Order: sequence, then C-alpha cells, then structure tokens
Amino acid sequence: MGKNRLEAFSDGVIAIIITIMVLELKVPHAADLQALAPLWPVFLSYILSFIYVGIYWNNHHHLMHSVQAISGRVLWANLHLLFWLSLIPFVSGWMGENHFATLPVAAYGLVLFMCSVAYDVLVRSLSRQQENTMLAEAIGSDRKGILSVVLYLSGVALSFVHPWIGFAVYAGAAVVWLIPDSRLERRLSEEHR
Repeated sequence: MGKNRLEAFSDGVIAIIITIMVLELKVPHAADLQALAPLWPVFLSYILSFIYVGIYWNNHHHLMHSVQAISGRVLWANLHLLFWLSLIPFVSGWMGENHFATLPVAAYGLVLFMCSVAYDVLVRSLSRQQENTMLAEAIGSDRKGILSVVLYLSGVALSFVHPWIGFAVYAGAAVVWLIPDSRLERRLSEEHR
C-alpha cells in the first residue's frame, strides 16, 4: 500500500488543527495595547501548542520518508495519532481561557501524553513491517520518546502542585524535541549516498 495518501491526509488534518488553534485568538475590539493584555494566557498556550503540532508534523514527515510501505494497521495507528492531535486545540484553549488553572493544565499534559503514546504506536506499527527495517534500526531504544512520556506524566502530576510547574515541564519537553531528531535524517542521507 502506498504512503502518499496517508501523508497528504495527515498534512491536511494537521493544517486544520493549526487553523482551529489560531481561531481561538479572539481579536480585541479596542486598538490599544491594553486590549491585548487579557489575551496573553490564550496566546501563550497557542504558542506552545503550535510548537507541539509543528514537532509532530516534522517528525511525521520524517517518519513517512523513512518507510517503504504501510498497512491497514498503520492507517489506524495514524488515525489514532490524528485523533489525539485534534484534541490539542480544545485543551489549549481551555488552558488559556482559564489562565492556566490546575485541571486544564493537567488535561493538556494528558493529551500530550496520549499524543506521544499514539506516535509510539504508529512507529511500532511501521517498524513491524519487513519493508521498513531502516526505521526500526534508526529509532533504536527511543530514549527521547521515553523521556517525553516521563516528562508529560510528571507535568500532569506537578500541575496539581502548581499549574505553572506543569506548564514549565511541558515547555521543557518541547525544547527537547526542538533539537532536531537526527536518527531518521542520518539514516535517510546514508541511504541516498
């Protein structure tokens, strides 16, 4: 089964997710800087969420370029990932509108955790196919993925201590992924030599 339709569909869904997130930023009715002040929590949650969606889009792109074939199992695993990604605008808006209250910040972390689990399911589904041995070799033990899961769960728990601590943990996990994951890029460039 070809991978082009899966990648195109995923790109479209991710573009819609970003569009929905930006629509949560309500335009103020006044033309001064004071009118923007009440929007800072929503804008801050938008920034972090935009970064996360961008990270998933980037990694998904590399993932699809590292495989040769997909299966029905992979299609469902990909939909599972897109489902959790599609909840990011909701929890992001909830968190921002409620000025980083405990429960919305914890829910945000839970959705990030489920996105990472769904991404891992997708990677493992792709790695099981014989045609995709390069992916399995490149991913290896996936320390970065394991670290992310630990950080998300820690952030959820720490949100109940203080929501800003949880938010800081989620931001830290994003920084870990902003540093490009060279495992797949390195393997792809080796194969094209």
